[in-house]
Amino acid sequence: MDPVLVVGAGPVGQTTALLLARWGVPSVVLDGRPARTAAGSRAICQQRDVLDVWEAVGAGRRIADAGVTWTTARTFHRGEELFATTLDEPGRPAFPPFVNVSQSTTEAILDSRIAEQPLVDVRWGHRVTDLVQDAGGVSATCADGTTVTGSHAVLCAGGRADDLRARLGVALRGRSFDDRFLICDVRADLPGWATERRFHFDPEWNPGRQVLIHPCPDSVFRIDWQVPPDHDLDAEIAAGALDARIRKVLGGALEHDYELVWCSVYRFQSRVADRMRCGRVLLAGDAAHLLSPFGARGLNSGVADAENAAWKIAYVRNGWASEALLETYHAERHAAARENLEVTTATMDFLVPGDAAARERRATVLAGAAHDPAARAAVDSGRLAEPFWYVDSPLTTPDPRRPFAGRPPRGRTPPAGPGVLVPDGPVHLPDAPGAARLRALARDGFLLLGGGAVPPAVDVPGPVRALSLPTIDPDGTLTAALGARPDETWVIRPDAHVAAVVTDPVELRPALARALA
Repeated sequence: MDPVLVVGAGPVGQTTALLLARWGVPSVVLDGRPARTAAGSRAICQQRDVLDVWEAVGAGRRIADAGVTWTTARTFHRGEELFATTLDEPGRPAFPPFVNVSQSTTEAILDSRIAEQPLVDVRWGHRVTDLVQDAGGVSATCADGTTVTGSHAVLCAGGRADDLRARLGVALRGRSFDDRFLICDVRADLPGWATERRFHFDPEWNPGRQVLIHPCPDSVFRIDWQVPPDHDLDAEIAAGALDARIRKVLGGALEHDYELVWCSVYRFQSRVADRMRCGRVLLAGDAAHLLSPFGARGLNSGVADAENAAWKIAYVRNGWASEALLETYHAERHAAARENLEVTTATMDFLVPGDAAARERRATVLAGAAHDPAARAAVDSGRLAEPFWYVDSPLTTPDPRRPFAGRPPRGRTPPAGPGVLVPDGPVHLPDAPGAARLRALARDGFLLLGGGAVPPAVDVPGPVRALSLPTIDPDGTLTAALGARPDETWVIRPDAHVAAVVTDPVELRPALARALA
């Protein structure tokens, strides 16, 4: 059986390969580096629903346990707290809203799962220079002249995959921001800081700009400063100014000295590929979208790309769906990337106003936020990562009784309905003793949940499981989280998103057919 080619062995590529293996699909992972290297915290905020995806390949609990948990995001202006956001927890989820853990730790845990998976072949030192495809498959040419072939390819080679994007005819459109951001990992004893994300507008120790502080494991804190375009990190270190900068942030909270673990300077970009599917090649993660990090939408959205790509490639390869299903990868994940771009660009525009009018408007909002709820709602320190809602997807059957009301307030989730990720919680399976969870069941194929009786059998390609909610949810927690009614059947996709809610059994087959494109 031809493998799927995964270009790039970062977390998005690792996740893609492991999810393909879960569907019984072999893969070859190609990476140009001689071996994995660990450098700094990098992408640290892992969102609950991403941990769920990783748990499907045996890594979610390990990653969560290796990190630190926070549930509250505090926002300050000139030292005064404006508001705190506590994140929503519908149903009885397996994981907290966010876990902070270094990308290197995440990669190490995913590597350990790959090492136990015979269907994943990782080849370091294989820098892909070209991807050529025809009706039969994809060929990857490497810098050393090696050619590797597969049925499909997922390009997860990061934001610097310009040459490969160009060969596919894909443009990465958007803009870069002039201001830079200084990032330091600092190990220190800071009582009371370990369970909160803190965002400071215009603090006295970074006047006119912002500072973001995130807790990490092992008493490490990730500090992000917005700095001018001409910031020189080496000169600041040599002059002792970086030490002074760090001490000003830690201030009276610092009981002892600190250790500088890692530091770097970035210029952020906001760009999205104009195509995320090019025939048999799908683009995922930073190869498809570059986002500013406020809100932690980069890696989290990349993992959602990986899951969307994996189940659709598996269904096409197994003959359960036509090639048309792959085009819905572009439809769904490009829409998600555009929304992430819109959200993160709005944040950057608030953080880095482009003109005098915008600066004045921001100053007015921040000055009023301490006492005016309307002004408080306009403060944008980054809308935290959340799953994209496929309400307008060609795979989703709308339900007029559950119209999508639009993007909910930050920290909240939309009501369950077509296009929305299904709430999670424990389920009771009479024929399978032991703990189980709803999303784990959903990720085995299509899941039909009857609000009353078990839904009728439907003969469609691929795995389909029908269950009764009252049977698997005896205490009614999930039924309440769904708002499910006895006459309904909920159709859940293999990525745990709701495809349809129907009341007439004859509507089941069309809903499943639509969900398979």
